[in-house]
Amino acid sequence: MDTRRRFFTQSMALAATTTAQAGGVTREPGVKLKLALNAYSFDKPLMAHTMTLDDVVHFCAQHRVDALEATGYYFPGYPKAPSDEYVYALKKTAFLNGVQLSGTGVRNDFAVADPAARKRDIQMVKDWIEVASKLGAPVVRVFSGRARPEGYTFEQALEWMIPAFQECAEYGRQHGVILGLQQHNDFLKTAAETIRVIETVNSPWFGDILDVGSLRTNDPYDEIEKLVPYAVSWQLKEKVGYGTKEAATDLRRIKNIIDKVGYRGVLPFEALGAGDPRDRIVAFLEQIRTVFSL
Repeated sequence: MDTRRRFFTQSMALAATTTAQAGGVTREPGVKLKLALNAYSFDKPLMAHTMTLDDVVHFCAQHRVDALEATGYYFPGYPKAPSDEYVYALKKTAFLNGVQLSGTGVRNDFAVADPAARKRDIQMVKDWIEVASKLGAPVVRVFSGRARPEGYTFEQALEWMIPAFQECAEYGRQHGVILGLQQHNDFLKTAAETIRVIETVNSPWFGDILDVGSLRTNDPYDEIEKLVPYAVSWQLKEKVGYGTKEAATDLRRIKNIIDKVGYRGVLPFEALGAGDPRDRIVAFLEQIRTVFSL
């Protein structure tokens, strides 16, 4: 009887884990979160060169933010890969300040008919996979495409896009870096479309960057809940969209979804409103900490 009971208990535990894994990312069930800042929150000063990624690392350390998503746009020479000297110096700064470099990202476009253009962007993604590996960053954020290509169907564009993602995901596997697809209300507009791409690529090194502000076709919270099992990282934004209209993000509802579905990993946030970015980021950070008890 004890043996049967022990077997039943172990089977139930395995089933719970399998349920958490089914159709999405393989991870333990439950919730474990670390806050991360998306560097895009400082877009204007970073692009104006009045601020550097080192400065953003220090900002994270000063405000007890666990990690930084160091977007590629702000590295010198982007879209070309930065020098190893720069990469390793940033890595050292982050390490010595107790800040994890949780990812980087590029602006590729695989929804274009020109195979030469796709080939260039595939190489760019590969170059930044190598940068991420050197940084110790586990994720490179990528996009599907800027828009639905004129004169071609959605299905035709997928025929170009899927092999491109598969090639990049395989390169990511070789370097220990996950490819994260950010659905951005561009070529991909819904959770179903995003999940279709992820499942068709069919690689454990390919998942979703869950951008809460870009799900505008259906109820955003329903869409978010569908995508959580596929999420390898997030972009938690101040607002969600209902078509062309925006509303303040209901952080408690996001938390309830995460608690229900389960998620373990970094929770990057991005503050994009008007005003001084430091004040804006701190205000949003305080809201997140209050709701998530982080």
